[in-house]
Amino acid sequence: MSHAMTPREIISELDRYIVGQDDAKRAVAIALRNRWRRQQVPSPMREEITPKNILMIGPTGVGKTEIARRLARLANAPFIKVEATKFTEVGYVGRDVETIIRDLVDTSIKIVREEHLIRVQTKAEKMAEDRLLDILIPHPVAPHGPHSSEPNTASNESREKMRHKLRLGELDKRQVEIDVESQQEAPMMQLFSGQGTEAMDLKEMLGGMMGGQKKSKRMNVADALKVIQQQEADRLLDMETIKEEAIIRAENDGIVFLDEMDKITQRSGAASGGEVSREGVQRDLLPLVEGTTVNTRYGHINTDHILFIASGAFHLAKPSDLIPELQGRFPIRVNLSALGEEEFRRILVEPEASLTRQYAALLHSENVDIRFGDDGISEIARIAVQVNDKTENIGARRLHTLLERVLENISFEASDRSGDTIEIDAAYVLKEVGEISADEDLSRYIL
Repeated sequence: MSHAMTPREIISELDRYIVGQDDAKRAVAIALRNRWRRQQVPSPMREEITPKNILMIGPTGVGKTEIARRLARLANAPFIKVEATKFTEVGYVGRDVETIIRDLVDTSIKIVREEHLIRVQTKAEKMAEDRLLDILIPHPVAPHGPHSSEPNTASNESREKMRHKLRLGELDKRQVEIDVESQQEAPMMQLFSGQGTEAMDLKEMLGGMMGGQKKSKRMNVADALKVIQQQEADRLLDMETIKEEAIIRAENDGIVFLDEMDKITQRSGAASGGEVSREGVQRDLLPLVEGTTVNTRYGHINTDHILFIASGAFHLAKPSDLIPELQGRFPIRVNLSALGEEEFRRILVEPEASLTRQYAALLHSENVDIRFGDDGISEIARIAVQVNDKTENIGARRLHTLLERVLENISFEASDRSGDTIEIDAAYVLKEVGEISADEDLSRYIL
């Protein structure tokens, strides 16, 4: 999708996958549109416009992560989700916050590389065919000298006939021998520096000293063609251009989703134990969010224009427990509401990839058709709310547990019930999970 999508169009796309949470959708839609607007602003004003970071506040399982992930897909932007609790203050052994940006750049490299692969795919396919035909029809060499540089007409006709057979798949089972790079596992090593701990690939550090070795491998033509196509595509790629483009993409379009922000707050009145300082992690995150330069293996990355979306339940803590400097870097606050019975019912039927459609597709592969009745959907939604109220409220994730339990017997017996059509109504749901949901002790451990 293009950044030129209007906020209404962005919300419309998000509505295909996420039920409710209109305030959060509105906030991220404006943030994405502002990125496109910034690109239309001439320099030097463009460099002065920084993204307005967003803080999502709401219980678990209400769609915070999914909104950010879908937004990144719409923009085809580098996206990374991290838990703030996995990072430690500088000076402690553990993950350094700057690895967030390094991981974001790795994601950007992957996106840009795949785009470039698509551009060279047709050329790579043609080159792979020619290489494979050279193996299948070796050029004849005269006994007293090199063969003619211009192949004769008969040779050309033979080659084109073979090419035609290759494209029709008539040669797929023939065995050929091709050169492939040997896959040698290089050891990983931990580097300790003033910037924290980082895992480095020894093979990458030593460059071609450990790689580039080839060995002959025998395989059928169909598999050989795929391998050679990949080899030719890799040769056609300009990695320097890809790196430059990926850095620009990460700096201007990157989205970082910081989950569990409430877990790194130092709550007022709480005793500070021997654990790594939560406030220290906040202070380490601050330069990234404010804008700094991070050194990565692909070059220096400026974080001024990366969009940061933070989230947390904030049950025990509140946003004001964050250090003031970090609070100021998340000017947009949106509250996501807890999900009720009506929202659960809509989640089960409205999204394009709803859980009911997923299970129907899975069982259809066994030639078993399941149909969810309206009363069955309503009963699952009612039980989900009931169990969330009695035990821990895990939001829409409760639907995964419930549906798995409801369909457990069908899933087990599907291979023996080919051709059956099964109606999932309220009576069926109650038969499968009614007793469990009514017993608080059972539901706490099973649902």
